Amino acid sequence: MNRNVLIIIVAAVLIELFSAVQYYTAHGLVEEQLDYRAENEIRIKAIVIKGILNLQENTLREHLWDIDRNLDNADAMFESMTRIIAHSPHAVGSFIAFRPYYFPQKGRLFEPYAYREGKDIKVTQLGESGEHDYTLHPAYQQVESELKPSWSDPYEYAVDSTVMSMSTYSYPLTDKDGRFVAICGIDLSLQQIGDTLNARHTYPSSFDLLLTESGQIISGPTANHPNAHDVEQVVSLIEDSAVVRKDSHSGRSHVIAFDSEKTGERAYIYFANIKGEPHWQVAVVCYDDEVFGDLYLMRLKGVLFMLLAFGLLGFIIQRSVRSEKRLSQAQARQDLIDNELRIAQSIQNDMLPRAFEAQSEPRDVQICGSLKPAREVGGDVYDYFLRDEKLFFCIGDVSGKGIPSAIIMAEIHSQFRMASMHETNPARIMQTLNVAACEGNETNIFVTLFVGVLDLPTGRLRYCNAGHDVPYLLASTETAGVVPLPVCANIPIGLFDDFKYEMQEVSITPRTTIFLYTDGLTEAKNPAREQFAIGRVEKVLATQIDAEPKALIESVSQEVHRFMENAEQSDDLTMLAIRYTPHHEFASLGEIALTNDVRCVKELNAFVKSITDKVGIEPSQARNIRLAVEEAVVNVIDYAYPIGTSGDITVQAMSDRHKLKFVIIDSGIAFDPTEAAQADTSLSVEDRPIGGLGLLLVRELMDTINYERIDGRNTLTLIKRYNS
Repeated sequence: MNRNVLIIIVAAVLIELFSAVQYYTAHGLVEEQLDYRAENEIRIKAIVIKGILNLQENTLREHLWDIDRNLDNADAMFESMTRIIAHSPHAVGSFIAFRPYYFPQKGRLFEPYAYREGKDIKVTQLGESGEHDYTLHPAYQQVESELKPSWSDPYEYAVDSTVMSMSTYSYPLTDKDGRFVAICGIDLSLQQIGDTLNARHTYPSSFDLLLTESGQIISGPTANHPNAHDVEQVVSLIEDSAVVRKDSHSGRSHVIAFDSEKTGERAYIYFANIKGEPHWQVAVVCYDDEVFGDLYLMRLKGVLFMLLAFGLLGFIIQRSVRSEKRLSQAQARQDLIDNELRIAQSIQNDMLPRAFEAQSEPRDVQICGSLKPAREVGGDVYDYFLRDEKLFFCIGDVSGKGIPSAIIMAEIHSQFRMASMHETNPARIMQTLNVAACEGNETNIFVTLFVGVLDLPTGRLRYCNAGHDVPYLLASTETAGVVPLPVCANIPIGLFDDFKYEMQEVSITPRTTIFLYTDGLTEAKNPAREQFAIGRVEKVLATQIDAEPKALIESVSQEVHRFMENAEQSDDLTMLAIRYTPHHEFASLGEIALTNDVRCVKELNAFVKSITDKVGIEPSQARNIRLAVEEAVVNVIDYAYPIGTSGDITVQAMSDRHKLKFVIIDSGIAFDPTEAAQADTSLSVEDRPIGGLGLLLVRELMDTINYERIDGRNTLTLIKRYNS
């Protein structure tokens, strides 16, 4: 009997081995076919797109002679622009922006513009009103300085109630002496490019994307496409250099495999750059179930057939192996549970923040955290990270223990990170977390939570407590010592989604430690069922006032474990220690005093240029810094002081030989630009006011932007790392 069973097993293994080899061979062939089809689609659509762009470039160049022969006739420029539009069916407008006072009789700015309105072509003079100063636009300045044609990144332009997606091709014009005269440009509607891109797909459920080099979406699937929900994830993966990617079989494109965050379905991104300018990318997304669907079906049928065959054989030998099978299944289930718990524990540990590396640790703060779950996984959470010279941190305790609490903990951790990325008010962060915790909370699980935001330059600590244990401040001063942090009696999150949380604020002195913990510390029990209690915590803290966070956490841990002796840990034990150790190593490079008058921008730019020249910053980076500082100061001019009143603005420049810091100070009304609405990038260049890009542009150009209201004055700090 045993010999027959062995023969059956060997035969089954050989059949399965043959089936597996056959399956993976076929899988490789289908994968090669996918590479070919995806790359072929990318190549064809790149050729079509490049053809449309080249057509616009050629149309503009072919009419340059017409413009050159009439450069001394301002009124003739309108006819030249009209002819360009008439010969380019894809263009929606054409312009020529002359250098200031080129035609003195036309005033400082002269920009003839021809555009389509229905079937008609109309003309206008955009520079006539004086509100549209195209000489300040970066695209104008770039073409004027480099004297090279270029395509702009796609942008949206609103005409009445219709929003058009466009890109502009700009060409420099010079006189017979080679001096810059004007920029001639043609505005291209991207609608046809989008229609071409999505006219046909490799597979019915796949979709195509056209992106700029910076990851801006030019065209993608329509909103009713079944997989439109994956567009943002696809763009994020392409732009994330840390994502694992490989070359296709031919090497002409890159491939990223991913799982849809919405459906969990496996998919593949094929993407490649279009040669030449503009530097756009074409991406094709295909889904595993559709690509390998027939293969999976064949494999499933084979498996079902084998299962049927082995089921018949198993019926013959089931009596002899029944007991062994039961034991094996029970052991397999237990191993599976143990393995899943180990994986869950590993995932939970990976979610905790890592200590700052020694070589890059910010000198303004030292942090140490500890989380010891009572079971394999726990319901406590702590997190911290730095953004814009602020330390964001939290600590919380989910009601209950085990896997359900761990799941809630993971959600709170994720929501804290997302809510803190664009918010500095801890009460509003807490409100966001509360709404998320209440949504679908049918089991009435709640979370006690403390959220804090520490401004590193000033020591200003803003915080919000949601029913959590009161933190302690440790400071070696005559009036401090070990004192509890004053907290309001807010309720835990997850109970009522309309509860309004209150923010509190204190200023902490240098070398002060903030000690936070969960009730697993105070409620730790010894064999006699006595609790460790807050009194013992305060005694330990009193002996560690000047200790670094790691030593403080270790001392408290040793004391509580000595108290517990051999008693089993009944609750998750979590501690977080934050020591404020500010260092100020920036040397002053000078300052400038301005008034809230936009005419001071020229003086500001000269000051910033002198600073960037002094520290030896390379030109392109210096231009970006000047643009960011200008945008921030114009923002102050627009909003800090009431209309019709004058006010002072001070701009200070500092450097530590690696970073350049600009501090913008005004005594106007309290206004946090980091919480202002982003600019409306759908507006045209002529309709967008100076400073209209606001925080969006400043964040793009600078590494750090930080706002604080200090002694009744708005203080905005911009920091940029540089290579001299």
